[in-house]
Amino acid sequence: MTFNLDKDLCFFDVEATGLNVVRDRIVQIAIIKYSKNGGEPEEFTTLINPGIPISEEAMAVHGITPKMLSNQPTFQQVADKIFKFIGNGDLGGYHSNRFDVPILMEEFARVGIEFDISNRRLVDMQKIFYKMEPRTLKAALKFYCGKEMVNAHDALVDVRATVDVFKGQLEKYNGVDLVDGDGNVIPAPVKNDMQAIHDFTKDDRTIDATQRLRYNPDGVVVFNFGKYVGKPVAPILYKDRQYYNWILNKEFSTQVKQIVKTLLKEYEKTQNA
Repeated sequence: MTFNLDKDLCFFDVEATGLNVVRDRIVQIAIIKYSKNGGEPEEFTTLINPGIPISEEAMAVHGITPKMLSNQPTFQQVADKIFKFIGNGDLGGYHSNRFDVPILMEEFARVGIEFDISNRRLVDMQKIFYKMEPRTLKAALKFYCGKEMVNAHDALVDVRATVDVFKGQLEKYNGVDLVDGDGNVIPAPVKNDMQAIHDFTKDDRTIDATQRLRYNPDGVVVFNFGKYVGKPVAPILYKDRQYYNWILNKEFSTQVKQIVKTLLKEYEKTQNA
């Protein structure tokens, strides 16, 4: 397929030290540019020394280690080359509007380059995917059961539809293996077994429903918000009682408050032993 272009279109992806578009840094960028004049697309890719540590979670995803980056250029050293390669082209990517574009803008800003996107069109494949394949109960009922939903958002209607969707999923995925993003095969994960379903769908990284706390790669509960983000909860609260009291008195969920109480209590036992 040939793209219908009136401007260059640059598809790009970045790997980074973490998921915070302000605090984290790019460790790799790859760009494929399609010219409005046609011809073969141009490719550009480079590793980048971020100058800050890479989170364990990020390394587990992209496999780029500090050793691999020790002799690579900094963003400042490649910024002009990246800026000129993109030119005034539009930008495309997957989940790029929420992550790749803003983190790239932050990197350019740090080195004094204004990367203006006001005149660039942003083409995000994830948005196309989600809009064309909506993740709603009504859409799920249509997809799995071939049924139209009437009186959506009546609680009883919704829960009946939920039951039908689950039955449809069990039938559709019976005996179907899952190949994950890394090419690993998970044998028939969706089966008529509630423990198996629970194990398949749970997120081992998050602890509470509001995602304020999570496990790090070592299984330690860390903050997922605020000034202590990424830091172990128990020792921080043991030292900073003002922060502990702030959590208990602010609009955090009951679940979060109970977890921090338990963690602090258990940590105090180890310190007093």
